[in-house]
Amino acid sequence: MGFLWRWVLAFVLVAATFNPTEFNYIAWVTGNGAKTWSFIVLAGLVLFIGYVIYLRATIRSIGVFGMLLVLAVFGALLWVLYDLGWLRLTDQDAATWLGIVALSLVMAIGMSWSFVRRALSGQYDMDDVDE
Repeated sequence: MGFLWRWVLAFVLVAATFNPTEFNYIAWVTGNGAKTWSFIVLAGLVLFIGYVIYLRATIRSIGVFGMLLVLAVFGALLWVLYDLGWLRLTDQDAATWLGIVALSLVMAIGMSWSFVRRALSGQYDMDDVDE
């Protein structure tokens, strides 16, 4: 259940930053001008903190190569679904949502990898010694 929560929070973080609808941070910043700069800065800092937490944990646990590997596996899965005819990439909005899912999965796997490694190997990461 822990992985699911980490993925949901990562999905909300990425989707709140950008998605194909008008309800995202990028659209809000570009559409508002200077009317609500205090709220824009506050929301941007909250999003930035979320990215720092997720990306720092991801890079420390699986590294950049691991991130690329997870994205490659996700890309290969999409390729298989496309070849089977179960997936059509003609809709740009659907492709954007798939990208959001892919990025959030990478971040969730990175946040969860230390727990998985500990469960499989019985070894603690150096950051987990005091647990």
